[in-house]
Amino acid sequence: MKPNIGKRLFQYALTSKAGFIAALIALAIGVAAELAGPFIAKTMIDDHMLAIEKPFYETTSVDGTVSYAGTHFKREDRFEAGEPKGREARILQVGKSFVFIDGSVQVADGNRSFANGTLTVTRGSDTFRYDAKALTADELYSFYKPEMPGIFQLIGWYCFFLVISIFAEFGKTYWLQSSANKVIQKLRLDLYAHIQRLPVYFFDNLPAGKVVSRVTNDTEAVKDLFVAVLSNFTSGIVTMAGVYVALFLLDFRLGLISLFIVPLLILWIVLYRKVATRFNTIIRSRLSEINAIINESIQGMSIIRVFRHQKQTQHEFEELNDDYMKHQNKMLNLNAFTSHNLVNVLRNLAFAVVLWYFGAEALGTTGSAVSLGVLYAFVDVLGRLFQPMTGMVNQLAVLDASIVSSGRVFELMDETGEQVTDGTMPRYKGLVEFDDVTFAYKKDAVLKHISFTAHPGQTVALVGHTGSGKSSIINLLFRFYDPQKGTITIDGTSVKDIPKQWLRHHMGIVLQDPYLFTGTVASNVSLGDSRITREQVNKALCDVGADKLLAHLPQGFDEPVIEKGSTLSAGQRQLISFARALAFDPAILILDEATANIDTETEALIQSALEVLKKGRTTFIIAHRLSTIRSADQILVLHRGEIVERGNHDELMAQGGRYFQMYQLQSGTAGTDTNASSTASSEQKALLAEQTVVAAGAATSGKADTRAGTSSLQKPGTGQNGPGLAGGSA
Repeated sequence: MKPNIGKRLFQYALTSKAGFIAALIALAIGVAAELAGPFIAKTMIDDHMLAIEKPFYETTSVDGTVSYAGTHFKREDRFEAGEPKGREARILQVGKSFVFIDGSVQVADGNRSFANGTLTVTRGSDTFRYDAKALTADELYSFYKPEMPGIFQLIGWYCFFLVISIFAEFGKTYWLQSSANKVIQKLRLDLYAHIQRLPVYFFDNLPAGKVVSRVTNDTEAVKDLFVAVLSNFTSGIVTMAGVYVALFLLDFRLGLISLFIVPLLILWIVLYRKVATRFNTIIRSRLSEINAIINESIQGMSIIRVFRHQKQTQHEFEELNDDYMKHQNKMLNLNAFTSHNLVNVLRNLAFAVVLWYFGAEALGTTGSAVSLGVLYAFVDVLGRLFQPMTGMVNQLAVLDASIVSSGRVFELMDETGEQVTDGTMPRYKGLVEFDDVTFAYKKDAVLKHISFTAHPGQTVALVGHTGSGKSSIINLLFRFYDPQKGTITIDGTSVKDIPKQWLRHHMGIVLQDPYLFTGTVASNVSLGDSRITREQVNKALCDVGADKLLAHLPQGFDEPVIEKGSTLSAGQRQLISFARALAFDPAILILDEATANIDTETEALIQSALEVLKKGRTTFIIAHRLSTIRSADQILVLHRGEIVERGNHDELMAQGGRYFQMYQLQSGTAGTDTNASSTASSEQKALLAEQTVVAAGAATSGKADTRAGTSSLQKPGTGQNGPGLAGGSA
């Protein structure tokens, strides 16, 4: 894990630290309660079940004693200090039977056999014989009866700790997952908020599907880190720590020997991640590309069908999907080879060490071998060491995928965003001035020495062939970009001195292909802004004439609108976007080929709406259909990033230049006006030929400069426009 990623994930975890701390406490309690089981079993075996073989002594006391053959016996560890002891007796197990020896036993450990009233104990080359009597079931029970209260008490404690571990497990799971959900909720909110601050041109280089993948898939993978990985690794580490504490308490030497497992596990995790990170990086990248191609295919489904592009699109998708599956299979092979195999190897090594140790102890002559209860507890506790280890190893794939996804999320969050300035500014008058503005998206300038003034209430039209710089002027006005040279002022104040949010607060835009959001007609006008009342929404729709065009809708202005407003006609969508701009009452209005996709009958209604919309505000119109801008106060003709002509319609027609030729070509009089064609200079004729293809295409489609309202980055040396403007009101 990169230090920066780990630090930032830790900082996000601190936002819900109370829950994580509570989960950690519950986890520690649960581990302690669970590990109490082997110690209880050890006590039950050594102090009660096998303790029957400890020496018994005759006593005159009655409480807690065993009555056998008319004599009371008490186990030696039950005598009080200074309490008198009688003769010694022993109970020893031989096979499945028990025998009573009335006397002391010098050696009890070894190979035992009983026949004809004689107990024989063989240890090595030594043989010991004792007179003994076989015990009946009732007689044997009488010796076990004093142990029953202690056994029942231990069983009660075991059940108590079991209940504690159940509640602790519930608390750990609840607090851990709820805390993880809160962390991911904050991460997603921060990521989405940062996306809103990213400059518009950023999204030209990163497809929408990839952005969606980072907000959804990658953050969900980070959630797995906090839920599955954190749970398993924290539980594993705490459990393993508790296990080692228990092992050292049971036998220090065995605990010390068992420590070899820890460095092996750490080494394996490091080696695993070096291989897995390479695969997971490709897997997450391919998943983003798959989302991107799916999103693109859905958005362009009509084009795919019309141009019979299905097979090629499917082939591209299959290639991505195959590569994704190939690397997924590599990860599966790695996980299948590592998880249980590793744990089984470590388990076998650990038990081999234990057997070797006990074997050496048993063969020795010091008699230092541990008791059966300690052996049982040690094996039980050691076995519990591998359950959390299995959980940790099995989560290595999720851990690595989560870290890779975290890196992708933080990479997006590290992109430089626009500064957000709270508040607003009074509505400006709309005096716009470009003073010697030069601008390039990359190297080649797309605007050169642009200077003009738009007075409040004026309509300024921008015309020119594709790539002449019309949309770039609007991009600079909205401050999607800033010019390299020159200044742009509004009411005498440089736009660079005005926060972008304040500047755009008093700007509105209507695109050729307006964007409508899922909701209703009314909500698409107000965009959920609480400052715009329903009365203002209704008035704006009526003022632009939308009430006539939307009259047939069953629910009127509350008619549901699906994504992009695909159930509405182009004219209806355009009128809704006009009403949106009118409701926000901008000081500066941009109309980007707003009537290009409208039929002739609807265009009359749209033109009336435009007149309503333009009143009292500075309006910029990007147009290819020159008939729609005849009434503009100022027309700027752009060519290769420069203003080559300016004036109103009559002035430009009188000049007989580029605008004149474009207008004649669109009005269909270029070939019939004999005087115009005969008196045209050679330069004008060349200009007419140059404009024929571009203008004809623009007149036909009305889409020559807007890319259907989408963004496209300037290509150096091509003359293409830079990013367009987002749909709707700014």
